[in-house]
Amino acid sequence: MRGLLKMTIGLAVLAGLLVGADRVAVGVVQDEAAGQLVSSGRLSSKPTVSIDGFPFLTQALAGTFDSVRLSGDGVTVSDGRQQAALRSFTARLSGVEVGSDYRSATVRSGTGSGLISYPDVAKLIQGAERVDLSYGGPGKVRASVAGVEVGQGNVHSSGNTITADGFQLAGMGSLLSGQANAALGPRSFTLTDLPAGLSLAAATPQQDGLLLAFQGTNLKLIG
Repeated sequence: MRGLLKMTIGLAVLAGLLVGADRVAVGVVQDEAAGQLVSSGRLSSKPTVSIDGFPFLTQALAGTFDSVRLSGDGVTVSDGRQQAALRSFTARLSGVEVGSDYRSATVRSGTGSGLISYPDVAKLIQGAERVDLSYGGPGKVRASVAGVEVGQGNVHSSGNTITADGFQLAGMGSLLSGQANAALGPRSFTLTDLPAGLSLAAATPQQDGLLLAFQGTNLKLIG
């Protein structure tokens, strides 16, 4: 009985050491992966990387991770002219395969989201007249010119292009119809630099900005 007890304690200690080693290893790889995402240009700032699943070392030896999560608040998107910060950026990547030297990685599929504030959206859709946007209800934005609200329009996306159009003049807009009509033509911008190689799936107006949804398959993540 005493021998069995010693064996049980020994196995428990060994299991604890293995779990500890596994957690140390995953922490090191997560930090290294975050740095490589920035150096490869896939993300503009270092994210938090979380590799799901246990044990990590088994996945690492196979070179395939079932699920990897990314998050951060310093990530940006760009239209090639202006940059805009993504608030609360998150992404989940499935089927991540890494090269033997961990300098390359591909992703079977991924989804993500992030929020662009309305002031940043206004920078991206600038035209001859400065138009400021705010939330106008489900699928809608309100437009203001020189601080005066002049109308409400729709937001939709096609590929990586986001368009605000269909503005209907209301209130002060009817009194400023000449200036408002010139300002409230369709406004659009195309994002050319999206995080983690993902593509734009949707743009949805929220109270504090446009919520962007991302998706992609067969992505080159690193290398």
